[in-house]
Amino acid sequence: MHDDLIARAKAWLAEDPDTETRDELAKLIDAGDTAELSDRFGGTLQFGTAGLRGELGAGPMRMNRSVVIRAAAGLAAYLRKQGQGDGLVVIGYDARHKSADFARDTAAVMTGAGLRAAVLPRPLPTPVLAFAIRHLGAVAGVEVTASHNPPRDNGYKVYLGDGSQIVPPADAEIAAEIDAIASLHDVPRPDTGWEILDDSVLDAYLARTDAVLAAGSPRTARTVYTAMHGVGKDVLLAAFARAGFPEPVLVAEQAEPDPDFPTVAFPNPEEPGAMDLAFARARDTDPDLVIANDPDADRCAVAVKDGADWRMLRGDEVGALLAAHLVRRGVTGTFAESIVSSSLLGRIAGKAGLPYEETLTGFKWIARVDGLRYGYEEALGYCVDPEGVRDKDGITAALLITELASVLKEEGRTLLDLLDDLAVEHGLHATDQLSVRVQDLSLIADAMRRLRERPPAELAGLPVVRAEDLARGSESLPPTDGLRYTLDGARVVVRPSGTEPKLKCYLEVVVPVSAPSALPAARTRATELLAAVKRDLSAAAGI
Repeated sequence: MHDDLIARAKAWLAEDPDTETRDELAKLIDAGDTAELSDRFGGTLQFGTAGLRGELGAGPMRMNRSVVIRAAAGLAAYLRKQGQGDGLVVIGYDARHKSADFARDTAAVMTGAGLRAAVLPRPLPTPVLAFAIRHLGAVAGVEVTASHNPPRDNGYKVYLGDGSQIVPPADAEIAAEIDAIASLHDVPRPDTGWEILDDSVLDAYLARTDAVLAAGSPRTARTVYTAMHGVGKDVLLAAFARAGFPEPVLVAEQAEPDPDFPTVAFPNPEEPGAMDLAFARARDTDPDLVIANDPDADRCAVAVKDGADWRMLRGDEVGALLAAHLVRRGVTGTFAESIVSSSLLGRIAGKAGLPYEETLTGFKWIARVDGLRYGYEEALGYCVDPEGVRDKDGITAALLITELASVLKEEGRTLLDLLDDLAVEHGLHATDQLSVRVQDLSLIADAMRRLRERPPAELAGLPVVRAEDLARGSESLPPTDGLRYTLDGARVVVRPSGTEPKLKCYLEVVVPVSAPSALPAARTRATELLAAVKRDLSAAAGI
């Protein structure tokens, strides 16, 4: 085993085009560090529906130039088999460590394979890449990003020509092409031949952002904005200036791209502490709302003043607010969300007489809904301009929520007032998440097996009226590793995360509200129910 491991590491070392990872690997081989080598050579980073994502470093279980070159060559081979061997592939990238290198390698591989490649002019938000695919008529797109993962990670997201992320069976077919690449020496990588795009694509994207707003709508809401050390600032400021909103007040410490994300433990607005600097800025400047993007700006977080201090709205709350705003504006088309998002969207769409669909988790599914007009996911992802961007877009979502805040401001009301209205009209839909991060992935499999073998009969004293194993699939949903429990007045979905070593449980309770005066009691009841569901579910899953 030891000799075989060293032999594999040496073979990898001989092909590695990156001096940094070569040095790193040579040191591990010289030190005979079999534990670290087994970790890096114990398999290959799996190319799934999120593409690739992992820690930077040498070896097939890490993100590095060798892995990216193989991924690009596999994608090129797949496109050739689809009869698109002379098509255009657009490549975007964020400001993380190695992102620009990975983008350049991808362009070289595509060019060497006979495809045409075009790279965005600099680190830009993921939605700009998703827009560029459709705008330029590309056959595929690649975004080099690890979104809101920790600083040591990077990733590789693949879109096909419809402008949405890959879904089965394309992911498995691309993975098979990647596996078929014997040696990096077989992959031609010319030094030139691809195009570096100018700002015209970005200008076209910005021109479309106007389309998400109603002509002549109020544009008075004042915002504090954080880019969370990512690539959102310049594009968001340009979009806000075009729209005529007051210029957002920046959280200066987090405004510029920094791959080390020095002020946050996790560069994800949902993580505890990530919004502290933004809230401090809001206390100083008293805006109408706080807006945050994640580092690649495809997600949008919103915070509001609640009593004396600021609080983050849940993704489900923002999802419902945007839906209510679009309904009030008289839009038509299908409203869609993932199965782990709040059922309130279905009630809003139903009352407005609009079609509504549920999909599996991930925008790769939401974006494919027929006739989509608006889609959202509880993890702060919103698609408000599906014709332009078939993916979540934190820039246009920020514009739309700021328009809504402006409309309400003119009426002497706030986003919280509208949430109260929705609770009285449709019942208080309260959501929470039980998320367990593990070192040992077998713990997740054990929990799923325990729940499948002994599903709970009740949670928080509420009977489970239906237990579904989503792995079986249904008429409306393809199979996925997940469980859904429908209770009398609540709903629970349990699934392993697709991008992190986490078991995620999505909880929702619905408490009827007879009148605005009944809201405080309904909130108390919802909080108690969510805590009890969480406790009972933990016990049932053994986590």
